[in-house]
Amino acid sequence: MLDPMVLLALAGVGMLAGFVDAIAGGGGMIALPALLSAGLPPVAALATNKLQGSVGTAMAALTFWRRGFVSLRALLPAMLLTFAGSLSGALVVKQLDVSVLDVAVPVALIGIALYFLFAPNLSDVDKTARLPFHRFVPVLGFAIGFYDGIFGPGTGSFFTIGFVMLFGLGMTRASGNTKVLNLVSNLAALVIFIFSGDVVWPVGIAMAAGQVLGGYIGARTGIRFGAKVIRPLVVLVSIALALRLLFVR
Repeated sequence: MLDPMVLLALAGVGMLAGFVDAIAGGGGMIALPALLSAGLPPVAALATNKLQGSVGTAMAALTFWRRGFVSLRALLPAMLLTFAGSLSGALVVKQLDVSVLDVAVPVALIGIALYFLFAPNLSDVDKTARLPFHRFVPVLGFAIGFYDGIFGPGTGSFFTIGFVMLFGLGMTRASGNTKVLNLVSNLAALVIFIFSGDVVWPVGIAMAAGQVLGGYIGARTGIRFGAKVIRPLVVLVSIALALRLLFVR
């Protein structure tokens, strides 16, 4: 049984992680080391992180949807295929050699950071889509969902750059749509963790309480300031994730 003060501290970590995750993704960089530091075994830490992170992402997604930045009807096919992709990735991960992702993913994240840092026309205004939204967002959802199931880091950044580059969404709408698909992908993995009994529920619930507040405040901040805050945070999170994957084992 964890000390109540430790649970309170983890709730604070959850709030901070939820705030960052709601705007740019990458909240797991904050939450997962805290869970490991609290003494949870690695698998239990991963499972509990999925639980608390899903709650914060759900709050952020709900906030973006209520403010009109997400159409759930338009995203429904992508949500179904994202769930299927993530579940498939989680089920086959043991049969795949994912060691190549140790280098490929950090390189891709640095590329994303450079794009968001130097692209001149990134704003909250929608641009002309390069691909039809209804046909190809489900493909994007399945592909990135599958990646999330087998590896995971940078999923939010990959969704965001897909919505911006391929489908012409402004930064705020891209962030809102990312939250919905990221939530669906997380839920697929969470189902597996729950049935395997790996979630530490008292810790997950404590951090989820913080995530609710952090996810709401983060989403409102992203909506209020738009590209001014989303763009630099995506850059920082992508670089931080890349460095962590390259140098922290």
